[in-house]
Amino acid sequence: MKRLAWLGLAWALGLPACAEEVFPKPGWQEAPNPLASEFAEKGGMLVAYLGPYPKSFNYYLDLNTMSAELFGQFYETLLTQHPVTLEMEPMLADRCVLGDDRRTFTFHMDPRAEWSDGRPVTAEDVRWTFSAVMDPKNLTGPHKIGLERFDPPEVLDESTIRFVAKEEHWENLLALAGLQVLPKHVFEGRDFNLQNFEFPVVSGPYRLGEIREGLQVSLERRTDWWAGGLPRFQKVANFDVLRFRFFEDSDNAFEAFKKGEIDLFPVYTAHVWANQTGGGKYDRNWIVKQAVENRNPAGFQGIALNQRRPPLDDPRVRRALAHLYHREKMNETLMYNLYFLHRSYFEDLYDAAHPCGNETIPFDKEKARALLAEAGWAADPATGWLAKDGRPLRLRYLSRGSADDKFTAIFQEDLKDVGIELVVDKKDWAAWAKDMDEYNFDMTWASWSAGLFKNPESMWASKEADRPSGQNITGYKNAEVDALIDAQRTEFDVQKRHDIVRKIDAILAKDIPYVLLWNKVGTRLLWWNKFGMPGAPLGKYGDERSAHTYWWYDFDAAADLARAMETGRALAPRPARTAYEDPVP
Repeated sequence: MKRLAWLGLAWALGLPACAEEVFPKPGWQEAPNPLASEFAEKGGMLVAYLGPYPKSFNYYLDLNTMSAELFGQFYETLLTQHPVTLEMEPMLADRCVLGDDRRTFTFHMDPRAEWSDGRPVTAEDVRWTFSAVMDPKNLTGPHKIGLERFDPPEVLDESTIRFVAKEEHWENLLALAGLQVLPKHVFEGRDFNLQNFEFPVVSGPYRLGEIREGLQVSLERRTDWWAGGLPRFQKVANFDVLRFRFFEDSDNAFEAFKKGEIDLFPVYTAHVWANQTGGGKYDRNWIVKQAVENRNPAGFQGIALNQRRPPLDDPRVRRALAHLYHREKMNETLMYNLYFLHRSYFEDLYDAAHPCGNETIPFDKEKARALLAEAGWAADPATGWLAKDGRPLRLRYLSRGSADDKFTAIFQEDLKDVGIELVVDKKDWAAWAKDMDEYNFDMTWASWSAGLFKNPESMWASKEADRPSGQNITGYKNAEVDALIDAQRTEFDVQKRHDIVRKIDAILAKDIPYVLLWNKVGTRLLWWNKFGMPGAPLGKYGDERSAHTYWWYDFDAAADLARAMETGRALAPRPARTAYEDPVP
């Protein structure tokens, strides 16, 4: 039902292969989702804040979390995963057979799988989707990475398709199992790059409803969803309507939430969580303030430094910039020390058994000045700005919204003090995304999520630096990292692969493609007290978007909330903190 995020556990751990492997494993049986609540009921509406309005709802054309959420409700993958064990489970395909060469993957389509217009989902739909993604004319850049390891697939019959990999790679099964299949009979003959907001035929639990361009979109639950009667899916996708509101500025979204125009609001900003979530509505438990902790992998965020252009192609300049970003001050004064400071691009690969040896880069203007002088930058007597070969040290910071204004202002002043001019170029999401697609920036704030199993290729391989609309936005190239990426491609033991990625991480930390910033543990939620949810509100590995799947509209709670607001009465409190606990074996 959702885009695949992680690899099936047995495959990822590289367990011994027999002559032929089948996914899901022989003996697999349909069973209820262990994270869903038996008390969940269908109906009602959830209004959630999703972020800025994307340039496309087509995830193949616009790689971001907003489009991923929408597209994942419309189109399903070939296989999915158990939400706790991560073992492969059927979806559009009821099984995949892996040949003893570990390069041949044969998918058998589930005969029950059908499109919303009643036509069956066929192997030809899979083949067409693969071809559309791989077509050089189509702007599907990052999605080509995993699929280009395969020859064009062969349709054996209406319900069977065979893929043969050009090379062995631990992620091959994931790349195919996670392919979101599109209906050939709808999209064939159209310009794929223009298929942004119209999806008349879908296979997933929701169809596209009303769109208010730039503002919101409504998704309508399908009572005729082909998989809706399966035990795994009977207590999920519970809302009749999922309405997503879009705001360029999260502060404006928060204002809408406080007025009751949004039901669920994830809090990413420390000062909001610390200073603006108290008082009457919170004290009376009309609005629930809840921190949720689970096993969601930690990503990273930082200031991306575009190495494709000078002066950021010089590592001394990049390191100087890292010394001039006063993370300690910002965390203390703007974020109430609620965050930990990054020193890794793969934070969750480190523990007591694997301590992180990466250097912490402190705020230090003198070190920054020394590095800049070593790189040949000296003060221009006429202007006071640093200059080299007659060119001032001027950098363009590409910004979207106002969430980073306070941080950027501090950075800007510290840069100015050492002679660097930072020009802030503020754009809306669409314009920012266009510049990012074309790598038309010097610096920008970027935040990346993480998967359980790390594949550094799309973000750190040299060949990805030149792919349009790719994930290697910094233009990073390093031959040693390329060799390590190549080494992990055929390593099926996840622990050995993580050892390789830790080596890559150490190199990245020295090269400084990003000025690393900070992160937090867990998900901070605000929600109006009218919903039911399972004991683990966001599942084992999910973030706030898991609420769209597992929560339900509680009609009794909604009536209680309405009466309480009329009379000024307090409601019973909800837990201020929840954590996922593994079931006792």
